[in-house]
Amino acid sequence: MYDSLISIVGEKMSALVEFSMFPTEKSQSKSAFVARVLDIVDRSGLPYQLTPMGTIIEGESVEEVLAIINAAYLELQKDCGRIYSSIKIDYREGPVGRLNKKVNSVEEKLGRSLNS
Repeated sequence: MYDSLISIVGEKMSALVEFSMFPTEKSQSKSAFVARVLDIVDRSGLPYQLTPMGTIIEGESVEEVLAIINAAYLELQKDCGRIYSSIKIDYREGPVGRLNKKVNSVEEKLGRSLNS
């Protein structure tokens, strides 16, 4: 399916998707639920970066990344009656590998490393 998408577009694509997801009606601490979501993300094999406010996943298509997010929803729906999520998508032509390249580009322009 993803190969056909690449042939339609004419070149490789890259999707960076930042999301956060947690139940609203459970305890004040959400780390146990976030850990369940991150287990799914980690097992997907796609590159990702965990941040204090969310997780960034990189794939070749939006569909590929949204499938992982959907699996996380299914996991939390087992025992959560209400789930909040926020999703940001950056989709563009070009190969994957932007997860680190974007940070590296800014660091090069500054001439120093940043805390990232």
